Amino acid sequence: MAATEFYPDRSIGLRNHIPLGAPATREPVDGSEGFLRVSLGFTPAWYRSRLGIDFSEVWHTDPVYRARCLLTMKQHLHAAFPGFEHFTPRYENGVERSCWTISGVYGILLMARLYGIEPQYAVDKWPDARDGAHIPREEIAIHRPLDLEDHPVLQDLYRQMRLISEHSGPIHGYLNYQGLLNVALKVRGNDIFTDFFDHPDWLRRFLQHIAGTITAVSRRVQAMQRESGFPVDLLSMSNCVMNMVSPQQYEQFVLPFDRQLGVQYARFGVHTCNWKADPYLDSLRRIERMGYLDTGIETDLARMRILFPDTRRAVLYDPVALEQKTAQALDADFRRIARECGPCDIVLADIDASTTDERVRDALALAAELDVEFS
Repeated sequence: MAATEFYPDRSIGLRNHIPLGAPATREPVDGSEGFLRVSLGFTPAWYRSRLGIDFSEVWHTDPVYRARCLLTMKQHLHAAFPGFEHFTPRYENGVERSCWTISGVYGILLMARLYGIEPQYAVDKWPDARDGAHIPREEIAIHRPLDLEDHPVLQDLYRQMRLISEHSGPIHGYLNYQGLLNVALKVRGNDIFTDFFDHPDWLRRFLQHIAGTITAVSRRVQAMQRESGFPVDLLSMSNCVMNMVSPQQYEQFVLPFDRQLGVQYARFGVHTCNWKADPYLDSLRRIERMGYLDTGIETDLARMRILFPDTRRAVLYDPVALEQKTAQALDADFRRIARECGPCDIVLADIDASTTDERVRDALALAAELDVEFS
């Protein structure tokens, strides 16, 4: 079948989105994606080494500081990669509104913090849980919903959102809610993997509790964003640790809740990270109206495209491979992605300071050539 028969459904489609200085998430497609679209992003250390940006607590709690830094970052990126649309500053009445954003706030820890995980900040990294931190099973009150009205983490988030609205109007951005397994791992630590065997009934209730918390928080936050003038009604589940459980465990413990979440939003997608997703594809296919799905390059991309013809697909490309492979090897990889998975995103995320700007520009130029060739 021709690749043109696999264009995604724009009414439900999501594309990969890497906010500046933040972990990757997803955003609605807008029809401009073309055949091979690059989603490009850099590590906090990359920005720190060039611009001295401080990604510690102030980045996550002070939207004025964050907006000022983001504008500096965007201007630098536009100068370094002038043809990349996402890095072009756009002003309305002198304000670059996309810099007034909640994207990246608390990194990937928002949901885990609601369950009691304390963040460890760094000037050149996204926040993470403190080493060895986890919540004992007996201390997780899954028999009742969390008190989200008075939770100090959410009160701080709402304070930031009000401040953003005062300065810019629309509250831009996409919070990273992670996924059920990711949140469970952050909260329970490695004990989550023994919970599958030792406490399966409790684990199902815990995952259901996480799903309910994600729903309640995202609904409240997105309603506030829509009221401010930023239209958003989507959810993206980050199942980065999917390959650490068996396909059967994913299907039995996680898939039922992913399916329930999927029908509650206008757009829904799943991030499986840079893994070989083949063993999980049949299970993921049971999620209705899948607007986005990504995987690693070792996956059977042609089969993925057949199983998900209406889904915006994406392939995560290893940043080490981007830095170290020859131009010929890079061409072969990009060409295979376009041929077997396109139309799709190719995700060049977590690029570090050791990768030259010239190599990044070469990758962007190659993708642009293939976009034309395969269109």
